[in-house]
Amino acid sequence: MTVKILAGKSERVAAETARLRLMIGGAMFAAAFLAISARLVDLAVFNQGATGPQLASRFVVDPAPMGRADIVDRNGVLLATNLEAASLFAKPHLIPDIAQAVEALLSVLPELDPIEVAAKLSSSSRFVWLKRGLTPDQLYQVNRLGIPGLEFETEQRRVYPNGALAAHVVGFSDIDNNGLAGIEQAANQNLTGETEALALSLDIRVQQILREEIAAQIETFGAIGGGGLVLDVHTGEVVAMVSLPDFDPNQPALTTEDQRFNRMSYGVYELGSVFKLFTLATALETGAATMDSQYDATHPIRIARFTINDYKPQARVLTFTEVLRHSSNIGAAKIAMDIGGPTQQQYLGDLGLLTRTDIELPERGAPLYPSEWRDINTMTIGFGHGIAVTPVHLAAAVATLVNGGDYHPPTIYRHEDAAPIPTRQVYSSATSIAMRGLMRMVVADGTGGKAEAPGYLVGGKTGTAEKNINGRYERGTLLTTFAAAFPITDPKYVVIAMLDEPHGIPESYGYATAGWTAAPVISRVISRMAPLLGILPADQFVPTTDQLVATPANIFGSYIVQQSAAN
Repeated sequence: MTVKILAGKSERVAAETARLRLMIGGAMFAAAFLAISARLVDLAVFNQGATGPQLASRFVVDPAPMGRADIVDRNGVLLATNLEAASLFAKPHLIPDIAQAVEALLSVLPELDPIEVAAKLSSSSRFVWLKRGLTPDQLYQVNRLGIPGLEFETEQRRVYPNGALAAHVVGFSDIDNNGLAGIEQAANQNLTGETEALALSLDIRVQQILREEIAAQIETFGAIGGGGLVLDVHTGEVVAMVSLPDFDPNQPALTTEDQRFNRMSYGVYELGSVFKLFTLATALETGAATMDSQYDATHPIRIARFTINDYKPQARVLTFTEVLRHSSNIGAAKIAMDIGGPTQQQYLGDLGLLTRTDIELPERGAPLYPSEWRDINTMTIGFGHGIAVTPVHLAAAVATLVNGGDYHPPTIYRHEDAAPIPTRQVYSSATSIAMRGLMRMVVADGTGGKAEAPGYLVGGKTGTAEKNINGRYERGTLLTTFAAAFPITDPKYVVIAMLDEPHGIPESYGYATAGWTAAPVISRVISRMAPLLGILPADQFVPTTDQLVATPANIFGSYIVQQSAAN
């Protein structure tokens, strides 16, 4: 009996001892596991004191830096935004084998310069950038190399989803998100740190149409470049602005100076006969001429050592209307002299043609004009020679002619309905109506016939000028322009098309003038953009071509009064 009791106690002691040993063993295993885990974390994440080649690269997930606001078009379509991207840097003192590291890096990043990389990895610096803005695949490939001393940092990368489509307006930023061109530069401070998107006046749909048509015409006529504009005549908003050749803002380092040059806002050109519009409008406004005025264009004008000729001489007396229909330099020069130099200069200034435009781009060209306004200057400027402006200047001035006579500074920002529109009255509504009739006549029965858009009333004016290169006019190097407005009965938009050095082709019978090169662009752009913008085709009340040609201003004015009463 006693033996049994002792045996029972012995079993209990043995069981307790075994349990204690298991607990101690488990604790030891747990401690070992924790130690190993801690070491793995130290090696894989913190990499402190490690030099062995078996260690993985460090990926540092830092908080995202202060953001940069998106840029959108007038309808909210994204034009510029930010994406997080990894950038590769090195801590040279942690790299065990520089030659091996350079060779490995070049195997996955062949675009790197081996000499430059070797120099960076051999430097005494504690931190050197190797490549900014890696793609996800590049990040993976570098990381799997497992080279100690190579690490990554997340950064904000500016991207442009539409590529080259609006490059000259939107611009681009550098690797540190500092704006270097376009709105990115002009609004750099406002974009930095903001979260609300910046809305531009562009309509990317119209931008696409304009770019396609300008590009096609450049190719057809072998031009070296070109451009176009669409401007809202009532607000001054630039709905589309194209300058070709253009560039991809996602890769600004690969572009040329010519590609980055904005022909629309920065290029300054003599635009030729489109300036006759302003000469005739000023003459009507000041009373220097009426629709019944006549001008003898029988012979060229000789003044000092200059001779003013017509491209296609009529060699007869021309009416005020015929001066524009036949684009007579002689007639325009005589009208300009009747206006007088000081008055001409005043109105050109009121149209914004003698100062830089207010458009919110850093690329803004300054007009060129004579410092001393002599009679010869008054004459030549009357038909568009001797004064050079940007196409943006031209668009804003033509908008003034057709919108009732009010000048609105061109803008690249979307107009908010409640915001006031800066306005300066230049012409009366009567002058504006008369000029719209004359512009319609140019398309209906003048030099601008190929700008006609079926179903829409287009008015406008051609401009063909020899380019002034290093102070000399070079024969055969033409700049062709067409300035249009539509619907001319109730204008909504001005459309400008320009080609730089087009060449005649068999289909144009060898001609490279604006009527053959620039005008057709207007026709196609308006035909495509008008339905998108909700502009209805012309109706049965529109005056016939014969009526407009016979008495453009009177018939046109009567039509507008009739339509206003009907509405």
